[in-house]
Amino acid sequence: MTTREQLKRAVGADRSDAGRGLTADPAPSLPERLYAARERKGVDLYRAERDTKIRARYLGALERGDYKELPGAVYTRGFLRNYALYLGLDPEEVLDHWRRERGDARDAAPVIAVPRPIAAPRPGLTFSPSIVVVALLTVFVLAFGAYLGIQVLRFAKPPSIALTDPASAVIDVDESTTSYTLRGSTLPGATVSISTPGRDPYQVSAGPDGDWTSDVELRRGRNQFDVSAIDPDTGKRSEDTIRLFITVPFLVIEAPTLTVDQPAEGTSFENGAIPVAGRATNAASVVVSATYVGPSTPVGVDGGATPEPPAVPDPVTVVLADDGSFSTPYELTAGRWSITVTAASPQGKTAALTRNVTVVYKGVNLVVTIKGGRAWLKVWVDGKLDPALGAAGSVIADGKTLTFTGQESVEVRSGSSGVTHFALNGTPLGALGRAGIPETWLFAPPDPPVKTQRR
Repeated sequence: MTTREQLKRAVGADRSDAGRGLTADPAPSLPERLYAARERKGVDLYRAERDTKIRARYLGALERGDYKELPGAVYTRGFLRNYALYLGLDPEEVLDHWRRERGDARDAAPVIAVPRPIAAPRPGLTFSPSIVVVALLTVFVLAFGAYLGIQVLRFAKPPSIALTDPASAVIDVDESTTSYTLRGSTLPGATVSISTPGRDPYQVSAGPDGDWTSDVELRRGRNQFDVSAIDPDTGKRSEDTIRLFITVPFLVIEAPTLTVDQPAEGTSFENGAIPVAGRATNAASVVVSATYVGPSTPVGVDGGATPEPPAVPDPVTVVLADDGSFSTPYELTAGRWSITVTAASPQGKTAALTRNVTVVYKGVNLVVTIKGGRAWLKVWVDGKLDPALGAAGSVIADGKTLTFTGQESVEVRSGSSGVTHFALNGTPLGALGRAGIPETWLFAPPDPPVKTQRR
């Protein structure tokens, strides 16, 4: 089969289909094209509103073909042009499509006029050339006068300005607020100026519908903003300037509160583990420290020499419970002491309380702390096995602290002397041997510790 025969057969098939009433699918309407283009772009109406500055309800009306919802034909053409550019469509072709759907005369299909029989002309009105000239001049003068009137009114009338958010001219915000979004309306395309003392003014342009938004920075205290609008064509500023006050409160820095339940003022203790307990509010930390005041008995009363001042223990930071309570033992040697408890807030404000106590040791107070590893311990208090550890002794974990109190002596056997640290009657002695070496030590003050052979 030749190419010419194939073409003839195709033409015959087309004509046959046309004879059977087969037609091509109708072209989509303008609203359908707009909706399909936005779907291809992958955005919703609210994203399109932010990008085009055209309200979502107007965009929805264009996509539904509900042109009655639009402000007017002038705005509709502007909206269609901007929306078509945003969606990647030809704006002129979209406008032509819109005019065709509206039925504008200039875009309608031409009408073929059927010739009529020639009839004798009727006698009608006749105008002389002078009358035509006068009429044209009159129409021109009236049109020019209307144009001048419109221009005079436009240049004489300044733009209006309105503020919709915030609704009140004086508002208070949260103390953590650092910015606020102002919203309002004015002439479409007008320049909105927002001035504030001591800073450069903010300037934004109103959208096609006259709406505008601007984010302004807030500082602590009272922020003043003066909002006005400027017509870009005439340069006129709005007669009314909206004054707005937004107040950001200053942070209130509160000092912590502190109560000390233990120790009571002037209390005497027979061992050095002084219980310190109380409660604090608005505090980030509580620190316990002490100052040596003097010996527990006046110098010369017992006939002894003046004792050397003991070493002052390091301050201890106490962990606060969820309800603000705290409790800790604080080791002190014999003597009179001034214990200070200090609470500090996150902002650095402090509150402190002081309690004066006296430590007078009676008998033996031995504090055993395991540091650097585990150790097996067996203890005799006043010559008797300590029931808590038992006759076989017990393995004590690293970091564990035990306290033993006797009237005459405390004897300790450790499986690793180097990790077993002692504090006798508030005086730190440290480790008395080497790690891994089992040793037995007898503590019977006022004599110094003595190594024994008890097992």
